[in-house]
Amino acid sequence: MESVEQRPVRLVVRDDLRRSRLTVVFRLLLAIPVLVWVTLRGIAASVVAFVNWLAVLIQGEVPESLHGFVASYLRYATQVSAYVFLAADPYPWFRAQADYPVDLEIDSPVRQGRWGGFFRLILAVPALLLAAALGGGFVSGSSGQSSWTASSRNEDAIWWNVSSVGGVAAAAAFLAWFAIVARGGAPRGLRDLTAFALSYAAQAGAFLFLLTPRYPTSDPVQAEQFSELPEHPVRIVVADDLERPRLTVFFRLFLAIPHFVWIMLWSIAVVFAVLAAWVVALVTGRVPDSLHRFLAAYIRYATHLVAFVYLIGRRFPGFTGRAGSYGIDLEIDPPTAQSRWKTLFRFFLSLPALILASALGGVALVIAFLAWWYALVTGRMPEGMRNLGAACLRYSAQTYAYTLLVTSHYPYGAPILRDAQPEPEESVAVPTPAVGDAF
Repeated sequence: MESVEQRPVRLVVRDDLRRSRLTVVFRLLLAIPVLVWVTLRGIAASVVAFVNWLAVLIQGEVPESLHGFVASYLRYATQVSAYVFLAADPYPWFRAQADYPVDLEIDSPVRQGRWGGFFRLILAVPALLLAAALGGGFVSGSSGQSSWTASSRNEDAIWWNVSSVGGVAAAAAFLAWFAIVARGGAPRGLRDLTAFALSYAAQAGAFLFLLTPRYPTSDPVQAEQFSELPEHPVRIVVADDLERPRLTVFFRLFLAIPHFVWIMLWSIAVVFAVLAAWVVALVTGRVPDSLHRFLAAYIRYATHLVAFVYLIGRRFPGFTGRAGSYGIDLEIDPPTAQSRWKTLFRFFLSLPALILASALGGVALVIAFLAWWYALVTGRMPEGMRNLGAACLRYSAQTYAYTLLVTSHYPYGAPILRDAQPEPEESVAVPTPAVGDAF
């Protein structure tokens, strides 16, 4: 697997999570001048990107000066996005700052294939769709708008610019705003999730603007350098391979019809089970083992089903939600004591997590749409998309486990599947193919 250091566009996070409540309260108002400036710079960068396109077609390489101009814009756009989305606290002012808490490192220009350069806009569409779902801010928003305007001159440009500043990053920033105002610090999981969205958007922008021929990767491993994954009673286990038989991919929704009927019937029983668990937990401070097993099996089964429908998992799932029965599985700890006050207001406490889970569900849906076409052609699932989809499913499973009283631990938003693994002290570096999601 390609390491972070091998990527030509790398996000550097030096943020300490501390936030000024006063500037956070008025963050959007304070950001107006830099938003205007980043938009103007984005227009100029789009013009230069067209010149880059011509340069690649003629000489197969972007001139150093033009590469530096666009790279400076991407760095500045990332810093402005980090400020707006509360992933950083200092004001970004009007130029890229070398010591900003969220910054980009962009490699020097390299040789690029002329055919890849000629069809760059078309090749970038899948990455731009995923960047829009993640909400990459003005890195993808400005570039997406200018490119679509130049190519189609229609209302798609307006839709793209609006959608690219929403998504997961906007949902995380909305929730972080309240947490920061209350505590004076950004939640680590939300900051890490926003930083991952900015990282992917920067890769997509660099690819679109011909700063690099490397396709963006959506693998959450890119976020391991600045993220952490604390212990949680609900954990996802990825043991599935990447092969996807074309026939079952093509008829995936049709094959899932029996499961759709079964989960509707099971959901009816879950409503009564949750009500019973809620009453018992209020009285005893604990969910009975039988109800815990029933609800845990339901959450596990729903995860298996969504993984199958969204092509995150390969095999046809079973109907019982049995642990260890599917390649994309959940480990759920036994029941423990729960606070009666938190149990009483559990639904209201779960609303923020449900908002973020909905946004991540949109990312998983985009992954399913892109992976369907890719798997039909290649018979495989891109590893980065599989892993990002699994991270989305993990957060959703933790959210519903919290809502349905399976656990009292709040879901954690970091996109990674594991903590960063330490490098061995003595190892021989083996060159690996430099690929992204392979579109």
